[in-house]
Amino acid sequence: MNTFKLTSPGINHGYIDNKYGKHGVENIEGMPSLSIPLHWENIPQGTKSFALIMQDYDAIPVCGFSWIHWITIIPGTYTSLSEGASQKDSNLIQGTNSWSSALGNLNRGSASYFGGPAPPDKEHTYEFTLYALDIDLKLEKSFHLNELLKSIKGHILGEAFLEGLYPSSL
Repeated sequence: MNTFKLTSPGINHGYIDNKYGKHGVENIEGMPSLSIPLHWENIPQGTKSFALIMQDYDAIPVCGFSWIHWITIIPGTYTSLSEGASQKDSNLIQGTNSWSSALGNLNRGSASYFGGPAPPDKEHTYEFTLYALDIDLKLEKSFHLNELLKSIKGHILGEAFLEGLYPSSL
């Protein structure tokens, strides 16, 4: 059986490469901004668009909520996102990440891109979930996660998962 699968050349031996987080050099006002490359295969038949959520549940003890690092709507014709796609690909509709929260320092517009790993206390696990959808999802740039979750309810054809660790210090 072919299973909808998500992989990344930016995750090696279970670890997200340093350049995609706080140990990298690309950032927007302190938010790591070089998005990780992703690839998916065995796409469910009838897929019209994808929704990607990257979040850090290990942030809950630190800040009281799961930190959202990236939410984006991806055209259904895609099978991958290249490195830096968050900043370069105008076909992506990106939502607001947690860098615009009370604990972040960015406005919604600046935080509507990939906001890479920056664990403050210890190594964290980052979870990527890619949803294959039976609708051509249309939300406005800077949408919130709750808007995305409401929009995809009842339209999920498949889910693909990927995890990567990122250290707080080198």
